[in-house]
Amino acid sequence: MTTRRIEIMDTTLRDGEQTSGVSFSASEKLTIAKLLLDELKVDRIEIASARVSEGEFQAVKGVTKWAKENNYLEKVEVLTFVDKGVSIDWMIEAGAKVQNLLTKGSLNHLTYQLKKTANQHFKEISETVSLAKEHGIETNVYLEDWSNGMRNSKDYVFEFLDFLSTQPIKRIMLPDTLGILTPNESYEFVKEIKDTYPNLHFDFHAHNDYDLGVANVMEGLRAGADGLHLTVNGMGERAGNAPMASTVAVINDFMPNIEIGVNEKVLFTVSKLVENFSGIMIPANKPVIGANVFTQTAGIHADGDNKKNLYFSELMPERFGRTRQYALGKASGKANIQKNLQELGLQLKDEDLKKVTQRIIELGDKKEVVTKEDLPYIISDVLDSYSYKQNVKVNSYVLTHSKGLKPSTTISITINGKTYEENAQGDGQFDAFMNALRNIYKIKGKEMPDLIDYAVRIPPGSHSDALCETIITWKNSKKEFKTRGLDSDQTVSAIKATEKMLNIITN
Repeated sequence: MTTRRIEIMDTTLRDGEQTSGVSFSASEKLTIAKLLLDELKVDRIEIASARVSEGEFQAVKGVTKWAKENNYLEKVEVLTFVDKGVSIDWMIEAGAKVQNLLTKGSLNHLTYQLKKTANQHFKEISETVSLAKEHGIETNVYLEDWSNGMRNSKDYVFEFLDFLSTQPIKRIMLPDTLGILTPNESYEFVKEIKDTYPNLHFDFHAHNDYDLGVANVMEGLRAGADGLHLTVNGMGERAGNAPMASTVAVINDFMPNIEIGVNEKVLFTVSKLVENFSGIMIPANKPVIGANVFTQTAGIHADGDNKKNLYFSELMPERFGRTRQYALGKASGKANIQKNLQELGLQLKDEDLKKVTQRIIELGDKKEVVTKEDLPYIISDVLDSYSYKQNVKVNSYVLTHSKGLKPSTTISITINGKTYEENAQGDGQFDAFMNALRNIYKIKGKEMPDLIDYAVRIPPGSHSDALCETIITWKNSKKEFKTRGLDSDQTVSAIKATEKMLNIITN
């Protein structure tokens, strides 16, 4: 049987970041990028959209600087636009060398969004590709809404592909932008294109709106796709993209003629880090990476495992750097911080490692043991804490909760060098704390954002002394955003998340 090597492109940092409420900091993007290329061994990563924001620009510069130093620059890609060279200029400044040019893959999009003819669109694309080539930038082309194009305007799609076959581009990307395809359509559409253009490289980009992402990916590969676009944890708009972990396991177990370079053992590590940086929790039953998928609960299963592994399959946890659990779980012991980071497959800059070490020392007074499972939470908290200048500091507080009396809080807070004290009651200790804050900001003539969601979690397998991460979603007139707080006490972790919010709105 002839095997063929396909490319895996991870777009967690671009398409995955379009998950509602998710925004990676520059430090988080760099950490994830390093892990994807150095440890997971994906072939390429798409890290950003051009022209989005100054923060995105700085994040891309950080990744491209590291990538250039480590010979990965040709593996780092940026989504760009047909915009008379504005995106090209942005890329040049950011140090990126590969553009994924967004174009219109359906007649509907071309007619009603661009309001242009095919020839007008093709001419502008040709000019953009030529300009990129002049500046040493390689071009891949996205056919946005390609799946609807194949359903409703196939003649246009093939006219477009005829044009692209004459252009100096490396890859053509076929996205099921709205996640509408069935597995049968995925096969038929990709096969028809590969049969017509056997010498062109085509990537298949599946979304998961009908929970068919992995099935569609399998059919796209069967039809001859040369590459796949995946995201860690299936992150992405709406129902997300085809998930990295499940797709890799399916290819390795059911498609012997397909060869990929992804390191299975690192999938779980990457998934947990992205979970913590994004604040989007992995469902406990999510295949391959969920907390419960390698946990046997029923006694008969445990008994069967002891008798010729009766309940084992090819999907063994050790493949993914995990171990089988039997519902009770067990705590990790104390260990050297650096060694724990290595076991998790994480690398931190010396500066960030010092911050994490200091944070663990601080936690030592409140929590006797810091486990390996705690580390991604601590790293997330530390990197997030240093992503903004601290102009607001909660100096001290007294929280009281007595039977028959309303909870109350007295706080001392410093804002831009001036200290305020206030007392308030509330329906709970944190509510009283927020009421005291509102009183202070009312005095200053400023409004506080609304708290619209409040989530609390602890690392899987932890006990009653576990670190507690509180993720709060806020909304003001300008935007919706999240902050995280970490402490062994739930109320204190919420206060820390609130302190971060105050610094964001004050900066």
